[in-house]
Amino acid sequence: MSNSRAGQVAAPEDLIDVAHLVTAYYAITPDPAEIGQRVAFGTSGHRGSALDAAFNEQHILATTQAIVDYRREQGYDGPLFLGRDTHALSEPAWTSALEVLGANDVTVLVDSRDGYTPTPAVSHAILAANRSGSGIRTTGSGLADGIVVTPSHNPPRDGGFKYNPPNGGPADTDATGWIAKRANEYLEKGLDGVQRVPFARARAAAQSYDFLGTYIDDLPSVLDLDAIRSAGVRIGADPLGGASVDYWGEIATRHGLDLTVVNPLVDPTWRFMTLDWDGKIRMDCSSPSAMASLISAKDRFQIATGNDADADRHGIVTPDAGLMNPNHYLAVAIQYLFGNRDGWPTSAAIGKTLVSSSMIDRVAESLGRRLLEVPVGFKWFVPGLLDASVGFGGEESAGASFLRRDGSVWSTDKDGILLALLASEIQGSTGRSPSQHYADLTAKFGEPYYARTDAAATREQKAVLSKLSASQVTADTLAGEKITATLTEAPGNGAGIGGLKVVTENAWFAARPSGTEDVYKIYAESFKGADHLREVQASAAELVDGVLANS
Repeated sequence: MSNSRAGQVAAPEDLIDVAHLVTAYYAITPDPAEIGQRVAFGTSGHRGSALDAAFNEQHILATTQAIVDYRREQGYDGPLFLGRDTHALSEPAWTSALEVLGANDVTVLVDSRDGYTPTPAVSHAILAANRSGSGIRTTGSGLADGIVVTPSHNPPRDGGFKYNPPNGGPADTDATGWIAKRANEYLEKGLDGVQRVPFARARAAAQSYDFLGTYIDDLPSVLDLDAIRSAGVRIGADPLGGASVDYWGEIATRHGLDLTVVNPLVDPTWRFMTLDWDGKIRMDCSSPSAMASLISAKDRFQIATGNDADADRHGIVTPDAGLMNPNHYLAVAIQYLFGNRDGWPTSAAIGKTLVSSSMIDRVAESLGRRLLEVPVGFKWFVPGLLDASVGFGGEESAGASFLRRDGSVWSTDKDGILLALLASEIQGSTGRSPSQHYADLTAKFGEPYYARTDAAATREQKAVLSKLSASQVTADTLAGEKITATLTEAPGNGAGIGGLKVVTENAWFAARPSGTEDVYKIYAESFKGADHLREVQASAAELVDGVLANS
């Protein structure tokens, strides 16, 4: 249930005490015997709050040393790109990481402006460095990788720390599992074996890298900026107080776009944000509550966009529709790109996560393109984006990336700036908004109704759900329709989905256990209307509860 203040500007009592939070980072020592105080990598790195003894100096020192050890194990002796976002804990953690990297003689590249660094700019930098002739000075000759200090769209009290290997994308579970295990061993030993030098020495040894200029100057290779400029598309960009804050103004200046930075403010309390659905400050650019301020300004611009704190997610606002549902925009982006990128391989597939809308399936079929349906997590798209066997990879949570105009790789992590600018390219090239294009898709393929709900589950039940086999589902029908597929592995790559997906001709649901709460998530969609969606949700809960009860 939504909080009564959702969509309202934050009040003083909603704000964090920044000094108290940063003090906790240094003053609280985590207890590795407590599971909630150990290093644990989710789909986007280790996250937590210093106030909960879940993101403190010891965590970052141990994790950075573990990353150094992992690099040695893998033979990576090239430069490491180190970026951070605008969360209050990001700079202290960035400082701790630099001290460990410096002590281990890692060639570290930091922002030349001492500014904030979006996740896609780090991915772009890694890939650029790993192409021959990068010109970066390094003590080794191996591959580059990176660390981004960010908890993404999480509330201001949180910190986050994620590792991107030489492929430029999110680290896979083999890497993160190894790193977390080694980091927790260091915590258990009181950091014995962790090397560290004073910050001044580490900072002096670090090299400068122009993340902003390199990324922005390369944008014409992936987007038709001429179409945006010549059409005079009026753009409003809201960084939501995040790492893209300086990028948007530079994009406007360097590429001559009619672009207004709606809110150039950076404040670690995020006092200018409107509260999310649950009354918390959260920089979720796919949430109508968190994006309320930009939505209220929708008539000022032809395209308005928002990014989360590390700019790996996008939100698209149009005058005719307000904030677009992320699934709707992904379908439009796919329809447009595969019809307007002559330089892409004709064999390039369309990548989607298995909880993304089936509208994408119908668009892919109409385009005659192969659909690559993978488990939740952007890491699954990385190999395909690298070798151009995937032209576009997108998640239902408003994260995506795609190939350059010549069909080569642009980034292998989610790029919210890229997808935000694509909306303006669509407007400029076609004279119609992405939401108007989505109306065309629903007229052609039908209108899907999509929702996600949570249901209570014990830790034991979640473990059962994550390891189900298709044979455990004995039902023949779902909400009055014959079941056509029961999946516990993703069709696109055969990887386990950590849950269950059940499909009919006009509907589907997927159930996955939460990694942080005693619930399982039910994603559901129907092309037969809102009432049928509710039937699907009810049938899904009944089906899953029955499987859990019999396991």
